[in-house]
Amino acid sequence: MNDKKNINTNNFSSKESVNLVTDYLNNYQNSKVLNYLQDMHNADIADLLQNLDPVLRLSLINLISSKFDPEILTYLNDSLRDEVVETLDIKQLATNAKTLDIDDAVDLVEDLEETDQNTFLENLEEKDRSLIQEGLNYPEDSAGRLMQRKYVSIDENWNVGQTIDYLRKNTKELPDDFYDIFLIDINNRVTGIVPLGRLMSSNRDVDLKIIINKETRVIDVNTDQEDVAYLFSKYGLVSAAVVDNEEKLIGSITVDDVVEVIEEEREEDILKLGGVGQTDIYNAIIDTTKSRFSWLLVNLLTAVIASIVIGFFEASIEKVVALAILMPIVASMGGNAGTQTLTVAVRALAVKELTTSNALKIITKETFIGGINGVIFAIIISLVSIYWFEELMLGIIIGLAMVLNLIVAGFAGIIIPLTLDKLEIDPALASGVILTTITDVFGFLSFLGLATLFLI
Repeated sequence: MNDKKNINTNNFSSKESVNLVTDYLNNYQNSKVLNYLQDMHNADIADLLQNLDPVLRLSLINLISSKFDPEILTYLNDSLRDEVVETLDIKQLATNAKTLDIDDAVDLVEDLEETDQNTFLENLEEKDRSLIQEGLNYPEDSAGRLMQRKYVSIDENWNVGQTIDYLRKNTKELPDDFYDIFLIDINNRVTGIVPLGRLMSSNRDVDLKIIINKETRVIDVNTDQEDVAYLFSKYGLVSAAVVDNEEKLIGSITVDDVVEVIEEEREEDILKLGGVGQTDIYNAIIDTTKSRFSWLLVNLLTAVIASIVIGFFEASIEKVVALAILMPIVASMGGNAGTQTLTVAVRALAVKELTTSNALKIITKETFIGGINGVIFAIIISLVSIYWFEELMLGIIIGLAMVLNLIVAGFAGIIIPLTLDKLEIDPALASGVILTTITDVFGFLSFLGLATLFLI
């Protein structure tokens, strides 16, 4: 992604920008708005658009539409991006997209309506059009969608001097930013990677093969972007070559693209854990309601299951009112303890720290931790219950139920995401509701069941 403007967070604080531009627009001072935006980074302009009042946002878009940089769209929330695109002239947008990196252009085009896609592509140069269309043919969220088409590849038999001379003579053909030089053979296959810093610090007569990295890591074009991010993180990569099914070099991925992937995946997991499929802060009320309804319905059904379990012990609750007062404590503690384990497990699966080889060890550890916490909190709640209701057996029962439920919570918190991962179901999406059901049902069942056996 190109960053052509200086970034100065002191000058462009979001709140100050919104207030200032709002004041300019309300007073029809369009020239001041344009002057103010001139030195702003596209990410800051996107942030400004997201925080402006909808009416003023439309006014700003109309004001800058003829010179609207498509890169701004790559920083916008998806739903807001659609809203902005609807107000822009697609032909003009395509004309302004000449400086846009191919990976960003692919990201932009894939979200357009089919008719807008065709219009956008028709107004591009043939070379850019073919590269974007090729990028769209790769699986969504794959390395093929992330990669840049501009990279530096050199004959593996060259030396440092030849390479430096080549770079100086072909500056227009080079990417704006690059960190590694890929050595290729006659079949366009990567045989080595030379970091730019090592190239510049070596003597001109040194062969490139001598200064290559010890290991040559390449990424298949169909690799999932989450796996790409993992490789960059694990091996400390700043860039990587992307190869096709024949292992021929076709592009490169740089660390700035991977940072975006990491942020996107992190946000996606957080939203899924909360039962929200995507960021919907800018969506229409009806759309947001529809997207959340299904998940809330599932939660309602699981709550009904827990209520049915409570119903089995209706007679016991009627005889001992204290049971109704104390039973939510057992279920709530189990849910919270399980969520702690679940969060750690989902994160460990995402970064590949939790695997089949160490799963048994982690399951045992988390179950044991649940037991330890269960004993500690059992003592606390037992003493509180005995003091509150002056009933020794009630304190013993709730303490025992607490221990049992926290052990189950620790076990379930690790086994559920592991099982879902094996079934190729996203653990972040489905684990929470399953865990809550288990800890609620078992919490009520253990506490009320023990009370029925020993107290009533």
